[in-house]
Amino acid sequence: MAELRTRGRETLRAYRAVLASRARSQASHRASFRMDLVGALLVGLIEFTEIWVLYSATDQIGGFTLAQIMLVFGLSDLAFSLADLVAGHCDNLPVYVRAGTLDVFFLRPQPVLAQLVTSDLSLRRIGRCLVGATSLTVGLVLNDIDWTVGTVGLLVLALACGFVIFTAQFVTAAGLQFFLVNGAEMTNAFVYGGRYAATQPPSVWPRSLLVVFGAIFPVAFAAFLPVATLLGAPSIAGLPGWVGWCAPVAALWAVGVAALSWRWGLRHYRGAGG
Repeated sequence: MAELRTRGRETLRAYRAVLASRARSQASHRASFRMDLVGALLVGLIEFTEIWVLYSATDQIGGFTLAQIMLVFGLSDLAFSLADLVAGHCDNLPVYVRAGTLDVFFLRPQPVLAQLVTSDLSLRRIGRCLVGATSLTVGLVLNDIDWTVGTVGLLVLALACGFVIFTAQFVTAAGLQFFLVNGAEMTNAFVYGGRYAATQPPSVWPRSLLVVFGAIFPVAFAAFLPVATLLGAPSIAGLPGWVGWCAPVAALWAVGVAALSWRWGLRHYRGAGG
């Protein structure tokens, strides 16, 4: 047991060293790094402005007001931005497959997925996190929330589960790329489309989207359903008010789908032939 702990600490130390070196290399180019941060921040602000314009034109949409949807947007956007910071570069897998770079991963005594996750670190994505965190803070201030231990627990649970759900979607998309290779646009439809869907009330979705983003890729549990439970607001028709507490179940489902997709894709891969 002691040997396993020692080996685990050494492995984590190696990953930390790799990520730290990538962070230092990006931060060393200060002007470029600042421009990247500003660019990511502007993209997040544009997406928030879209929500603000849409909800400013009416009293409510799907039973949610602007103040309430700011809470949904902030929670979902922050969770997605953190997942994007950690696993967003899984989008590079098709490039690695075509170039034969992925074959090198199999030669190292580390899990391929762990190497893929630590293969890059885009610090510019921190700018997106700032937009989500700001919207979440403003939403918490504007809404009349009865602050209790349960309230804080639900918010922390929702953020953690949202992060897991979105991270699992990146891994699921990466697993499918072993078969699609040039089909990144298809997987982006549920990864980035799921992020956008998570910022909207599912009560306005058609039934097909409810199945896709409520059950198969359960992004509705990343923010909307926990917020509906938190505020006592209208949820998806037919679901009880406490369903927001079921976010861990949705996160486990997302992790299970991601594990199957990755394992299936990895077994399918036969190398680049180099």
